[in-house]
Amino acid sequence: MRKVELRMKEQEKYDVIKELVDHNGNKNRASEKLGISRRQIDRLIITYKEKGKSGFVHGNRSRKPVSTLDKSISEDIITLYKNKYYDFNFNHFKEFLAEKENIKVSYKYIYNTLTKAGILSPKARKKTKRAFAKQKLLQEKKINLAMSDEQINEIVNHEIALEDSHPRLEKPKYFGEIIEQDGSIHLWFGDKKTCLHLAIDKATSTIVGAWFDKQETLNGYYHVLYQILINYGIPYKFFTDNRTVFNYMSLNPDKRTSEKDVLTQYGYACKQLGIALETSSVSQAKGLVERTNGTFQGRLVQELRLNNITTIDDANKYLTNVFVPNFNKKFALDYKKFPTVFEASPSKEVINYTLAILTPRKIDNGNSIKFNKEYYQPYSNNELKCFLPKTECLVIKAFNGDLLVTIDEKVYELRKLQRNTSSSKEFDEIVQVKEKKKYIPPMTHPWKLASFKKQLHKSHYQHQYA
Repeated sequence: MRKVELRMKEQEKYDVIKELVDHNGNKNRASEKLGISRRQIDRLIITYKEKGKSGFVHGNRSRKPVSTLDKSISEDIITLYKNKYYDFNFNHFKEFLAEKENIKVSYKYIYNTLTKAGILSPKARKKTKRAFAKQKLLQEKKINLAMSDEQINEIVNHEIALEDSHPRLEKPKYFGEIIEQDGSIHLWFGDKKTCLHLAIDKATSTIVGAWFDKQETLNGYYHVLYQILINYGIPYKFFTDNRTVFNYMSLNPDKRTSEKDVLTQYGYACKQLGIALETSSVSQAKGLVERTNGTFQGRLVQELRLNNITTIDDANKYLTNVFVPNFNKKFALDYKKFPTVFEASPSKEVINYTLAILTPRKIDNGNSIKFNKEYYQPYSNNELKCFLPKTECLVIKAFNGDLLVTIDEKVYELRKLQRNTSSSKEFDEIVQVKEKKKYIPPMTHPWKLASFKKQLHKSHYQHQYA
C-alpha cells in the first residue's frame, strides 16, 4: 500500500477530523479550531470515511498549471544568454529575445531562470550582489548559518567591493540649459579601444550628439557639436571634463602647438557661437553623462557585436542612425514638452568655418606656408599672392577640410604646392577643365590673429575658456 504524505495544514485537518470521528467530538469546536464552517466539517467527515488519509491530499498536487512554460524555453534562454547575449543586462536581453528570437516572456521569468542557473545581471544592485554572493558562499561551504550576522556580512562584503554613493541633484528647467559632455575610451568594437564622444541634455536626458574616434579628440567633439547645431540649435552651456582634450598645456614650451591646444580651439568656437563652457575635474559633478556611458557600455557594445560591426565608420552610422534614436525613445523625456533655450541654428557655411582649427604660421622665403608636413601658397581669384618672409598669418582648417589663411585682415585660399607639376606644356595635351569657384567667406572677427592669440593667453593663464 502506497504511503500517503501530508503537508502541515493537510495533516492538521486530518488529525482534527480523525479525532472528531473516532471519539464523537464536538463539530463546532472542530470548526473553530480549523477556521472553517460547520458544512465544511461535514464534508471532511464524509471524505475521511470514504477515502481515509489520502482524501486530505490537495487535488492539484503534482499538477502543472495551465500557464506553465515548457522547460525547453528555460533551457533555450540560458543557452542564448551564455553563448550569444552573455554580457546583456536582463532587461536588454528581454527586448532582444522578443525582437530577434521570438521568445516573449516576462522579466521576472528571465530573472528567476538565469539566477537559478547561477547567472547574475551585469547591472545588478549592490544588495542583490551581496545576497547572490551569500548564497554562493553557502553552497561553497565558505560560510554557514551557525556564524553570526557580523561574521557573514564581513565575508560577503569582502567578496563584493562597495562603491561610493553620491546624492542626486535637481535637473535644470530648460532643454539646452546644460549639456554634459564626456569621452569614454572602451573596447566598443573590434580588437582596439576607441573613444565615444557623448553629449546629453541634463533636463531631458536626451542624447543630442554622439561620435566615435580613435582617441578623445577635437575632431570627435567637433562632430558632436555639429550634430547639436544641425539638429537642435545653439545651447546655453556645455559642462565637461577638465582633462587634456579640453585643457592642454605642455610642460615643455618647445612642444606646445596650437593644433593640440584643444581647449583654446573648442573654447574659441564656443565663444563665437555664444556657448558657455564650464569644466570640472570631478567626474561625480557630471553624473548623468557618466551613468549614460555605463548604460552605453552595457548595451551598445553588444549590439555592435551582434551586427558584426568592426570599423569606426560603420560604428558611427549605426550609432547615429539606429542606436541613439532608439535610446532616446526608450530612456529620454520628450524634449518637445520642455521649454527650450536653444537658439536658432546658424547656416551650414557658418558652422563649417566656426568649427575650424586655427593655427598661427609665418610666410617662408619661398612664399609658402608649411602645414601638416606640406607646403601651401595663398591665392585670390586664381592668382598667386606674394608676401614678405616672416609675415604672420593664421591658417584656418574648416570642418569639411578646406584650407584658408588670413593675412593682413584678408582671407585667401590655400593651394597645396605639388613636388612635381601634374602636366607638361611640352609633352602633354592640355585639357582645359573649368574649376568650380571656391567659396571664400568674408573676413570676420573670429579669424583675426590678434584675437586668437589673446584668447590663447587668457585660456591658459586666467582659465577663462569661453
